[in-house]
Amino acid sequence: MLHEVLFALSGHCGGVFKSVEGEIKVASDLPFICPSEVDLLNRLCKLGTYYKDFNNFIQKHGETLSLKNCDVVSDDIHGLYLKSFCRGLDRVLENYRVILRKLEMDVLSDEHLPVTHLVSFLQEYHILFPALASVLEQITSHKAHGCYILDILHKNAVCGLPIVRNALNRILYVCHGLLYKQLCSWLLYGCLNDPYQEFFVQLNTEDSEGISSVNMQEEEENDELPIMGVTGRQLQKILSLNTTEISSSLHRFALRAELLPCYIPVRVANKILFVGESVQMFENEKKPNSQKKGSILKNKEEDFSKDLHELSQEEEFNSMAFESLIDSIRTHVAEHLYILVVEDANLASELRIIKDFFLLGRGELFLAFIDQTQTLLRGPPVNTTEHDVNMAFHQAARNVLIDDESLLQRFHLGVQFKGSEKKSDSSSSAQTVESGWNSLSLSYTVQWPLHILLTPSILEKYNRLFRFLMAVKRAQIDLQHCWTLQMQYKQKLSNPEEVAKWQLRTHMAFLVDNLQYYLQVDVIESQFSTFMEKITSTRDFEAVKLAHDQFLSALLSQSFVHMKAVSRCLHEILENCSQFSKLLVHCSSPLSKGELSHLQFIAKNFQRQSNLLFTVLSSVRSHNASPHLAQLLLRLDYNHYFSIAGGQLGSY
Repeated sequence: MLHEVLFALSGHCGGVFKSVEGEIKVASDLPFICPSEVDLLNRLCKLGTYYKDFNNFIQKHGETLSLKNCDVVSDDIHGLYLKSFCRGLDRVLENYRVILRKLEMDVLSDEHLPVTHLVSFLQEYHILFPALASVLEQITSHKAHGCYILDILHKNAVCGLPIVRNALNRILYVCHGLLYKQLCSWLLYGCLNDPYQEFFVQLNTEDSEGISSVNMQEEEENDELPIMGVTGRQLQKILSLNTTEISSSLHRFALRAELLPCYIPVRVANKILFVGESVQMFENEKKPNSQKKGSILKNKEEDFSKDLHELSQEEEFNSMAFESLIDSIRTHVAEHLYILVVEDANLASELRIIKDFFLLGRGELFLAFIDQTQTLLRGPPVNTTEHDVNMAFHQAARNVLIDDESLLQRFHLGVQFKGSEKKSDSSSSAQTVESGWNSLSLSYTVQWPLHILLTPSILEKYNRLFRFLMAVKRAQIDLQHCWTLQMQYKQKLSNPEEVAKWQLRTHMAFLVDNLQYYLQVDVIESQFSTFMEKITSTRDFEAVKLAHDQFLSALLSQSFVHMKAVSRCLHEILENCSQFSKLLVHCSSPLSKGELSHLQFIAKNFQRQSNLLFTVLSSVRSHNASPHLAQLLLRLDYNHYFSIAGGQLGSY
């Protein structure tokens, strides 16, 4: 009888114990077992049912995995973390098997042992097994994958039952061995060893087949293999990875929130992401003839690997020590990137070049360029416009004594040419007559490793500023050209229409000149000086990157590029200035009726838009609320002329 009980506790049925709907129970209508014993035996059989389910789960999901499974889309749970979980669960069940063997020896030595002897030895498993079954049910029902399994284990381990907490921590310890292997590979070598997409860092693209992964199956099956594996066979596999298909720049990878364990904060995960991307970028993109020797970690891989190994040997996950180590690795990487980008690549010089070209720091260059292309870009572009514009740009650079051809070759002016198919679409007729100025853009070839900082999205933001600043510069030049015409007629008797015409030009020039001064001095020069101070006051690349993002955001906000109301208003004002200049250059003197009517129309539009601008600026007088708007208002209304005029300029 007791041997039958031990078989049932091992998950097997027999003559006395039967499987009823998947549960092991005492067979019904046995005359030699009283009802009270049936309840006691069924309670023991419940442990056998749990044990059988655990073994079935281990046999199903803990077997050897093939990398070919990665290409098969399956709704069933799978992966290396699941396999590690099964291995940890099997270790926890080993204690249960040891007790069963001891009980078998007790039964063999004393055939008169009561059933209560078995109950007393297995009492704690009536607490543990239901908790383990609940974890298995959560993994199965949630289809838990990868690091999400760690999250489930950790949450269930936070309880007041020591036996449950210790058992789940033992399983977590085994699973953390795999996590630390992936962390070691990612942090120290930039390799994403993740054949089943289980790590919380993933490729940020739809196609991730270009990643070469280490088959970690052999290491998982060998308990004696060091967890870090920085020497020997695993290191050889890591270093022999074909990484030529992996992205060559940062921001190719991203965090997957659903796979991030709750006990690893997002700030720490972002540091892990940054370190791995940086190491991969440095190793995969440094030029073959580069004089930079060693790795981005300054050959500290072995030291950091030992630290990770020591953490992996701790029975419970040490969050503070883990974050401290990640901070230490990140500090080394950020400092090396700072040296590489800021010092070796001379970031300050590169930023000044961008400021000179994208932000019109070389005003004389763009003055010469606008003079040469005024007629070329006034009308809609044709298929040769872009070539002609770039030729004019290079000629303008030579005229202002910029003779660095290698620098000029890195800049290219693009003109969006709308093909003939647009002409047949009546709804897009407005687009076909768009001027070349509105289609102008500036591209820049960024040299390695500055592409880490100057990404395509960053350059596009600089391009938005470039187009806006060019519009202001063109309006200013047009109004200055009108001033030369005014000087030619100043000795002649002027009728009231002539006086009003030149008064309108003065008002336009006043607004545009102050706007230009505000943009170049109060915004660009001020923010650039602050940005350069931040660069020189740190040795951390991430701090430099953050300072650059803040610099660019400040330029966009203080130039009103993101403020639709002010941006639209300024666009209309600049367009009115352009139309006014074009009218004066081609009009007769005195003005004809048609020209006078057109001039009055321009004046009314300018008056309306300038009034709107003054209203918007006056509505935020508080420097704390919007200091840059208040600064522009100060430039325009420093002597309260604007206020006295009721916020209107250009009266005609």
